[in-house]
Amino acid sequence: MSSNTIEKLQWRYATKRFDSSKTLSEEKLDILKETFNLTATSYGLQPLKMVVVSNTDLKEQLMPLTYHQTQVRDASHVLILCVEKRINENFIVDHFKRVEGKRNTPRTILEPFEKALIENFSKKQAPEIRQWMANQLYLTLGALLTVCAVENIDACPIEGFEPKKYDQLLGLDEKGLESLIVLPVGYRDESDLFINFKKVRRGVEELIIEMN
Repeated sequence: MSSNTIEKLQWRYATKRFDSSKTLSEEKLDILKETFNLTATSYGLQPLKMVVVSNTDLKEQLMPLTYHQTQVRDASHVLILCVEKRINENFIVDHFKRVEGKRNTPRTILEPFEKALIENFSKKQAPEIRQWMANQLYLTLGALLTVCAVENIDACPIEGFEPKKYDQLLGLDEKGLESLIVLPVGYRDESDLFINFKKVRRGVEELIIEMN
């Protein structure tokens, strides 16, 4: 199989050691920000935010809250993917205002959808809404990892961290946010033993079911 995209995905791996002397350019960082913004979410609501940490001292403080995983300290930037603490009527109304402004869609068309969505969320319990938001966040994680590979940016998604302590340190509680995933990005240290490890996957033949 010959494809530059597949080659890039083969190149990608969960980086264990970053070269702390290498920094992402603003152009590369902007690509990741726009990727986060453009990724699909259910209803287009985007119940998410991304915190970008580049400050060296702050990264040092985050490392012990990430069970001393050095990627957080040594990466060029640490992307912290967050969900909103709650989705209320105002959040949904604001979304439809953006739709109206961008597309000039008449209110007569938007209003039934807006009301239906407000009613739908009013019937959901908080844990169900949180799980829904987490699902949207993992969509953005997949997009970010793919774009990182295409752009030759190394990354290592991390779920092993202390979210409440992250939230406290970064003031996320006050912003109505909850951290869910930590994604250090930058450039691999060539001494990382995992660079040359072969990928272990179940394979297309086993994973794909074709119905012709």
